[in-house]
Amino acid sequence: MIERQLKHIIIQDFNRNKVIVILGARQTGKTTLLNELSTNANQLLKLNCDDYDDVQILENRTSSELKQLLTPYDMVLIDEAQRVTDIGLTLKKIGDLKLNGVKIIVTGSSSLDIANRINEPATGRLIEHRMFPFSLSELARHSSQRDESRLLSNRLIYGMYPEVVTDPAHARQLLSTLSNNYLYKDILSYKGMKKPEMLQKLLQALALQLGSEVSYNELSNLLGIDRETVENYIGLLEKCFVVFRLPSFSRNQRNEIKKGKKIYFYDNGIRNAILSNFAPLELRTDTGMLWENFMISERVKRNAYSGSYANLYFWRTHDQKEIDLIEEEDGQLHTFEFKWNQRSKVTMPQTFSTSYPNSTFTVITPDSFWPFVS
Repeated sequence: MIERQLKHIIIQDFNRNKVIVILGARQTGKTTLLNELSTNANQLLKLNCDDYDDVQILENRTSSELKQLLTPYDMVLIDEAQRVTDIGLTLKKIGDLKLNGVKIIVTGSSSLDIANRINEPATGRLIEHRMFPFSLSELARHSSQRDESRLLSNRLIYGMYPEVVTDPAHARQLLSTLSNNYLYKDILSYKGMKKPEMLQKLLQALALQLGSEVSYNELSNLLGIDRETVENYIGLLEKCFVVFRLPSFSRNQRNEIKKGKKIYFYDNGIRNAILSNFAPLELRTDTGMLWENFMISERVKRNAYSGSYANLYFWRTHDQKEIDLIEEEDGQLHTFEFKWNQRSKVTMPQTFSTSYPNSTFTVITPDSFWPFVS
């Protein structure tokens, strides 16, 4: 069993007497984590809200009914909670009950409903965490940094989804099934999804633009749908933890791009499955893009699990000076360039170093990435 970093964080949260919410894409190991956390429970209530009967147990309950339902147990697990109508109100009621001795953990494979219906009504009653596919740190703890360094090319192509990592012989089949069926289940059932056939075309366009600035207007013209629909669909993909946006960094220097955005995939394997391209690195033209996506997604995981509140950006000027990643935390700017070719020579653009003289600059290569992701 590859131990998840989130497990120890959640165990520490048990003492806070709040509802613990775990959000993350399907198949990232949330249910497995719930099973691990429940091994020492004496009286366990486990509800899987992909099952309509379990949904009915929670819907339209008064506070008194919820108290009567939950108090016999020392642990309550509610899986796929986004399926429950008005789940936010239900969790607010549960949070208000302050049930001493009852540990309550809720998971959701999308924030479609959880973001809209949990956070506002239940503010202050929840502790929210994000769960991702395996991180390099988790895998290195299980084996070693040396072993993971040897597998780096494989990770760039097939990604870090738990079943893909533990069953590499069937990686292509697993990723194809995941990218065609499970991953978009919540999006396709969402009431705002008017043209589901456009979803795959949009994903393919985003996969091809990896590492480049994304224009909603260009995507609109390419796909033949309006700009607002493009933006809405990308928002849904974010809420289902398929992609994430990186905004441009600007402090109003005249030459800086102020409203740009890049879009990255949480997992390289999903990106490659969308393009049906699992070719080895030596036959690819997008290795640099894969390295950049992999490192930035690993940094997102690292920051989430370490409790970092850093903001992430990219930087570019109108005359094409650029920096792949800027991390801003407590007023300090740390900048990073990602180079798969370790012989590449790169320095901080003079425009940036002049405008932001106290910034750090680090080049991340296959020889130097461990401090960046650990």
